[in-house]
Amino acid sequence: MISGDLYAISANWLKSLEVASSTGDSTSFVSHFLSDGWFRDLLCFSWNFRTLSGSEKIHGFLSEVVDGKPRLEHSGLRDFELDDQTANAPSPFKLLGPQGIEGVQGAFTFTITKPAAFGRGFFRLTQDADGKWKALTFFTNMQELVGHEESSANQHGLYEGRKMTWEEDVDAKFRAIEADPTVLIVGGGQAGLTSAARLRRLGIRALVIEKNSHVGDSWRHRYPNLTLHTPAYQSSMLYSPYPTTFPKYIPKGKLANFLDSYAVNQELCIWLSSTIASTPVYDSSSARWTVEVQRGDRKVFLNPKHLVLATGSGSPRIPTWNGMDEFQGALYHSDFHTNAEQFRGKRVVVVGAGNAGGDICQDFVAHDAAEVTMVQRSATCIISSSAAEQTHFNLPFPDGTPIEELDFRNNSMPLAFLLQLIKSGGIQHVKMLDKELHDGLRKVGFNLTWELSPGSGEVGLEGFLFGRQASGTMLDIGCGKLIVEGRVKIKQGQDISHFDKDGITFKDGSKLSADVIVLATGNEPVMKTTRALLGNEITEQLPPEVMGLDSEGELNQTYRPSGHPGLWFATGGFVISRFFSKHLGLQILARELCIA
Repeated sequence: MISGDLYAISANWLKSLEVASSTGDSTSFVSHFLSDGWFRDLLCFSWNFRTLSGSEKIHGFLSEVVDGKPRLEHSGLRDFELDDQTANAPSPFKLLGPQGIEGVQGAFTFTITKPAAFGRGFFRLTQDADGKWKALTFFTNMQELVGHEESSANQHGLYEGRKMTWEEDVDAKFRAIEADPTVLIVGGGQAGLTSAARLRRLGIRALVIEKNSHVGDSWRHRYPNLTLHTPAYQSSMLYSPYPTTFPKYIPKGKLANFLDSYAVNQELCIWLSSTIASTPVYDSSSARWTVEVQRGDRKVFLNPKHLVLATGSGSPRIPTWNGMDEFQGALYHSDFHTNAEQFRGKRVVVVGAGNAGGDICQDFVAHDAAEVTMVQRSATCIISSSAAEQTHFNLPFPDGTPIEELDFRNNSMPLAFLLQLIKSGGIQHVKMLDKELHDGLRKVGFNLTWELSPGSGEVGLEGFLFGRQASGTMLDIGCGKLIVEGRVKIKQGQDISHFDKDGITFKDGSKLSADVIVLATGNEPVMKTTRALLGNEITEQLPPEVMGLDSEGELNQTYRPSGHPGLWFATGGFVISRFFSKHLGLQILARELCIA
C-alpha cells in the first residue's frame, strides 16, 4: 500500500532531481535511483537509444565527456514540470511478477540545452530500505527540436488571397519532392507510410517508392482469411485512428484500403510500381546517394541524402528438402496462399505452427479440406486472443485517450527490465488464463514453450516479439480449438527426411500423404533483403542483425543509426513504427540542421 500524496511524492522527487540535473551533478543525479534502477534514454543525452542498469553504469554514461563537458552537464536538462493534465499524471503502479513491486509513476516535461529541444520523461518510484523514494525506472525522450516542431496546422482551406486549389498545391509540393528528395523511403507498407507522414510534418522532403501497383497491396495480396491479430486501437496509424465502425480485428482487405486512403489523406508522395534498379552508391564527399529507380517503364536517377529501408519482414523463407520437385500435388509458401476453396476435399499438410500456419489451417478447415495436418518442427509460444486482451491489450486509460499516451507509457519501460520481470514469474498469470487450452493442446501432442531457448527463462510473447519478431508464436484466434478437437491433426516433424510424389517422409520412417503442402516457414531476415538491395560492400559495414535486441535491450539498428551514414531501417509492427518514426525524423532533421 502506498502512503502519502501521489502528487507530492512525485513533485518532491522531481524537484530534487532537477537541481542535480541543472547543476550537472552526476553523483547527486544517480543518487535518485535505486542501486539496481534502470535508465532508458532516447536522444536526450546522445543521438542514439541507450538503456543502462545499475548506479555504476548510469553514472558512467552521464559522466562521459562530450565537447569538453560531462554528458549530464552538456545536455543540460532543466525546467522539469510534472504532468498533471494527461492520462500519465501521477498514479500508483504494481508490476507483474511474484515480488509485487509497487510505487508511484508519472510523466513530466523538460527542456534540453544542447541541442535546444523539448523532452518528456516518465518515472516509476519505489521506496528503498530506508523508506526513501527512488527511481526503479527512469525514461527521457526527445519530443521536438526548438524552432522545428512538428506541424499540425491544416495548410489548406479557404482564406483571403488563395491562388491555388488543394490539388494544385499538393501537386506543386510533389514536384518539389520528386526533383530533390531529402529522403528516399523504400517500401510503402505501414512502416514506410508512417515514416513518410512523420517526415512531412517535420518539413522534410520524403519520396516513397513501392513495388506494388497500389498502396496496401502488401496486405491485400496475402492469404484471404488474414486479419490483424491485435485490436484496432493498438494497431492504429499515426495521426489517423481507424473509424469507430471498424471491427476490433481488422480484415486485411479493409486494412489495405485504409492504407491506400491514408497515403492520400496524409498527402504522401509515392511512386507505385517502382523498385531499385541497381545497387545504390553512397558518396561520402557529398553525403548523398545515387539511386537508380525503375519507375514503371522508365528509369530515374535520384540523389537523396538519406535512404530508409522499410521493406517489411523479408522474402519467403523456403527450406529445401530432397525430392521437393517430385511432389505431384500443390506446393507453395504461405505468402502465396490465396484460395483454399480449390482444394476442397483434398489432403492438406501445413509445415509450420506459428501465426500463418494456424490461420491457413483454419482456412482449409473452413473450406472442407478432407484432412488438415500441421507439422510442428519446434515448440510454439501460444496465447489465446482472450488471454492477450486481458494481459496485453487491455487499455489502462479511459476510452478516448490518445493512443500516443499508451505508446509513451509502454516505451518508458526498459525492454531488458520487462523481460527480467517476466522471467521472474510474470508469465504465470498468462499461462493460468490459458490452462484449459494448453492442457488440451498437450494431450494431442502439440509442444508448447515460453523460452527462446531451453533453459534461458520464460519470456512469453514479449520475448518472442522483440527477440524473434514474433517468429515461433501463435496468437490463437481459433486454430487451437481445431487442434484440440482433432480437426487439425498434429505431426511432430523436426526431422523431415525428404519429399516424394505423394507427400513427406520423416527420418523415423513415418509418412504424410498429401495433395497440398503449404510451407508456413516464415520469412528471411531483413539483412538478406538488405544485401540484395545494397550489395555486399555496404552490407558488410553493417551490424549483422536488424531487429532483435542489442546488449542493452534496445532494438538493433531500427529507427536509429545503422552503422552506415545516410542509411536507416524502418521496420516492425504498427506500435513500433508509430512511436519510433518520431525518433527517425528527429535524427534526420538534426543531421539536416548540422546539430547531430
